[in-house]
Amino acid sequence: MVKLHDLYFKPFVSEQKLDAIVQKMANDVAADLGDEVPVFIGILNGSFMVVSDFVKKYPKPCEVTFIKLASYEGVKSTEDIQRLIGLTQDLTGRTVVILEDIIDTGNTLEEVHRIFKNENVKQLLIATLFYKPEAYNKDFKLHYVGMEIPNKFIVGYGLDYDGLGRDLPAVYQLKTTQHMTNLVLFGPPGAGKGTQADFLKEKYDLVHISTGDVFRFNIKNKTALGMLAKSFIDKGELVPDQVTIDMLNKEVEKNADAKGFIFDGFPRTNAQAKALDQLMETKDSQINAMVALEVDDEVLVQRLLKRGETSGRADDADESIIRNRIKEYYKKTAILKDYYAEQNKYFGVDGVGSIEEITVRLSAAIDKL
Repeated sequence: MVKLHDLYFKPFVSEQKLDAIVQKMANDVAADLGDEVPVFIGILNGSFMVVSDFVKKYPKPCEVTFIKLASYEGVKSTEDIQRLIGLTQDLTGRTVVILEDIIDTGNTLEEVHRIFKNENVKQLLIATLFYKPEAYNKDFKLHYVGMEIPNKFIVGYGLDYDGLGRDLPAVYQLKTTQHMTNLVLFGPPGAGKGTQADFLKEKYDLVHISTGDVFRFNIKNKTALGMLAKSFIDKGELVPDQVTIDMLNKEVEKNADAKGFIFDGFPRTNAQAKALDQLMETKDSQINAMVALEVDDEVLVQRLLKRGETSGRADDADESIIRNRIKEYYKKTAILKDYYAEQNKYFGVDGVGSIEEITVRLSAAIDKL
């Protein structure tokens, strides 16, 4: 992820893929032109990187020059295009290949055709690294297209956002959902996870999504997903991950303007963690961290036994059941700890102390994200 001015951009096309695309374009043009020496013309400022790499990869003799046109302000393509720097050489009878970094509306391309209308060139060919078919509203032929892309703003590899980003060697796409803080909150039974979730959602203005609450809501209200989940539960079977993910997706969609989410009770397996990553990707976001409260087993046992005196829950009153719940937690969490640790997203926090002390520790970890 990169931040330019006030906006965040996510990785879109890698350096390796760009290199392969430009190489293919150079090979295709060379194959079509044979022994003819073309004049490659780049459109400044954006095309300087693609032109440089293209001519280095072009396997035959060629000439190269630039013209400059203004067509962007911020992230909007403007209608008014001004010719800033024109041609200085005679192109009569020459094959000219326009090398563009990107073609979207085609306004720049229209100006290019106007410029070359009276230049008496042998042929005018258009080659563009990126092409946005959804945005294109002209009839000019594009002879070489490196890659078709969605109609979303991109930066890097010569393309900029208000002056920044041209130097990036890869290409990044504008995040439609800007900065969010999405946490997976874990903790063994009795760690005080629910209490801390209440504090964190208030402090960071996050939406707390408890899988248990979501299940109970859907089953109680007899939603389609709730009835589907109940059909598995009634048979003593595990609810398929996709059903749970679909429920979570509904909750995320209900809170589309949220600054982030606390996921509580999900994921519990690697497959579920990957499914959650895929869900957040569809929202143009990601899981920032798994935050786990770490408490000694004996402290947990005593906490739960004490809670059992007033909670009325049978599983809080039986020490053997408590110890088995703790054992099961570690068995499941150990796998997830490795999953998030590999992404440098695992944060273990000491869960012993006063509620306020633990909140401070959690906040210190979150504030580093």
